[in-house]
Amino acid sequence: MSSAVQPARRVAFEVIRAVSESDAYANLLLPVKLERAKLHGADAALATELTYGTLRQQGLYDRVIERAAGRPLERIDPPILDVLRLATHQLLSLRVAQHAAVDEAVSLARLVGSRSATGFVNGVLRTITRTAPDEWRSLVIGEQSTADDRLAAEFSHPVWIVRAFRQALAADGRDGDLDKLLSADNAAPGVTLAALPGRALREELGGTRPGDLSPVAAHSRGGDPSRLAAVRDGRARVQDEGSQLAALALSRARPIERGERWLDLCAGPGGKAALLAAEALAGGATLVANELSPARAGLVRNALAVFDDPPQVLEGDGRTLGHQLAGTLDRVLLDAPCTGLGALRRRPEARWRKQLSDLPALTALQLELTSAAAAALKPGGLLAYVTCSPHLAETRVAVAHAVQKCGLILLDTPAVLADIAGRDPDVRGDGAAQLWPHIHGTDAMFIALLEKPREDGGHR
Repeated sequence: MSSAVQPARRVAFEVIRAVSESDAYANLLLPVKLERAKLHGADAALATELTYGTLRQQGLYDRVIERAAGRPLERIDPPILDVLRLATHQLLSLRVAQHAAVDEAVSLARLVGSRSATGFVNGVLRTITRTAPDEWRSLVIGEQSTADDRLAAEFSHPVWIVRAFRQALAADGRDGDLDKLLSADNAAPGVTLAALPGRALREELGGTRPGDLSPVAAHSRGGDPSRLAAVRDGRARVQDEGSQLAALALSRARPIERGERWLDLCAGPGGKAALLAAEALAGGATLVANELSPARAGLVRNALAVFDDPPQVLEGDGRTLGHQLAGTLDRVLLDAPCTGLGALRRRPEARWRKQLSDLPALTALQLELTSAAAAALKPGGLLAYVTCSPHLAETRVAVAHAVQKCGLILLDTPAVLADIAGRDPDVRGDGAAQLWPHIHGTDAMFIALLEKPREDGGHR
């Protein structure tokens, strides 16, 4: 792409285009693009803000573009629409000189569109500049007919997600928190590290502060985490504190007995498996990790390579594996495939990629995996059912299935997390635990600890 376009804007556009065109993941592609373009410091920070800011606010920007263009989005060539989205973010949300944003957008349009596209882009953006950002927001919000539609426009979420969050918050006794949750989804998350027990100390992680909930977490105060030797060596890793708690809930729910056998049933990309492996090694247990996707299984192996004798990584369908291992395992982590609605602040494109129609197949898979995980447990064995989604169909429905259909006993998960955190983390959930970005500063991780009854009908 031409050097006439500022490198940070060029990288941001390339990532946004890949997300739109080929379902790329921004969090995976952007670091690669930054490295190839040799962007660091302020330039990398600008490219990151342009990319994530545009993706987060895409719903709002699309409404503005449609109004300014006087035509539906379907009649705008996709590359030109991405040019307009990127420029609209600069005009409405950043302190960027209007002429610079418009000129660079026209240069981008010249490279990726027809000759007439440059005039179209110039005209649309000039129209946008004639109205103040706050007025645009008021216009877009004012056009909506229901409260949920207005929130969807204001906070740039699909309306079905707004409704799902409303229901999940209400079930958690947090009816008044919807605005706060939607706003938190649009704030860039900080970088949190996990020091693998027995491999790294939190104190090794330099300019960080201790985690709020996880005893192995450290919050970065800024800078590239890979500058730390422990991160480069794999002894510490970037990992949301909610994900850390999901693994630690299983490993620290009760003392580990030597010889225990553990399974991470859906282990990709390997962050929780690495933390579990460290915990298993310290307690004399053995971990096996399983992942259906060969590519993601490769990521799991990379995550576990830090160990001298890495855990075995299987590649197979967890629904089959659980029944093959019937009655042999002491602990199972089921980090179930889900909509990922709990991680929209770090994967903003997921809000536009996921559809309500995705839910039935996902929830059916979650129930099948739960049954398989339950079958794999010994009497007295522990299951941690985890999703990075607060959607009730992916959380409480699965727990009800585990209790009613699989015969498992729901343990007091909030009490376990309180013991791990050393304080009451306020993770209500009728025996399960629901974390929230606006309350806990984590992804909206759901964690439920369940036990298989012993043969005498009791539990520990």
